[in-house]
Amino acid sequence: MLHTIPYFQQNLEHDLDRVNAVISRAVQSDVALISQIGTYIISAGGKRLRPILTILAGKSIGYDDEKLYSLAAMVEFIHTSTLLHDDVVDESELRRGRKTANNLFGNAAAVLVGDFLYTRAFQLMVGSGSLKILEVMAEATNIIAEGEVMQLMNIGNVDISEAQYLQVIQYKTAKLFEAAAQVGAILAGATAEQEQALKNFGMYMGTAFQIIDDVLDYSGSVEQIGKNVGDDLAEGKPTLPLIYLMQQGSEQAAQDVRVALQNADREYFEVIHRHVTESNALNYCMEQAQQAVDKAVECLKMLPENEVTHAMREMAKLSVKRVS
Repeated sequence: MLHTIPYFQQNLEHDLDRVNAVISRAVQSDVALISQIGTYIISAGGKRLRPILTILAGKSIGYDDEKLYSLAAMVEFIHTSTLLHDDVVDESELRRGRKTANNLFGNAAAVLVGDFLYTRAFQLMVGSGSLKILEVMAEATNIIAEGEVMQLMNIGNVDISEAQYLQVIQYKTAKLFEAAAQVGAILAGATAEQEQALKNFGMYMGTAFQIIDDVLDYSGSVEQIGKNVGDDLAEGKPTLPLIYLMQQGSEQAAQDVRVALQNADREYFEVIHRHVTESNALNYCMEQAQQAVDKAVECLKMLPENEVTHAMREMAKLSVKRVS
């Protein structure tokens, strides 16, 4: 997707090489198992959207220093540590199309290596020399943890409102996008208005990203989403397509979704998938994601017009086109 944007065609590979060089150094440990699992999960790749946001935020206002790439690596470490912990909680078997670390190495090792990556991230933060960046990331990681607990509490919750759902995804997913953009702005010496604009851009991008992920659970493939289609339903997670069906779908669809969520069993996927695809659920979700993207693009008006902000605008617009 990103390689269709001129800036990324010319610069993305170089930018990510610099981030990956920091990651490769920082993931190493004298404890062999830590290096083994850390390298395994990091080498799985992924879209690296969060570190890319950090880089673009800094570059959008003219900053390009090695500290920016260290912060981008820090953001990826925070993200990866949450994935390791999530996979244990969700008992996931696939992540980014490969076996999860907990599947290969066991739950205990996955959790402990997740802790290592999390604390390594804070070491990288300290290297920025900015107390404000530490404050932003301390708050962000705390909110992300709250979001994960909120999601856990909502497993099988058939009475969840759309507003409650949005709060969960803004805590557990969008908050790191928001922080990723904000710390890049802070490091670059952004004005208060520019920092707020980049922070909001990240938040709206993260919101759209999670909604599209929910859509892909019913319209994507293992190759697209890197996990088994239907995992969210099998875990009893009331995502936006299901909330739509419970609130605006037919009586039969609403009842079937409630039963499926309360039983959290993959055997219900086929019938729920049919309800989702035969209703307006996916179109509704796409509309909500598009609204978030439109707000993200609006934020960029506060920033200088250059090739980087143009790339950010195009990246936001293309984010909703992950759905085939």
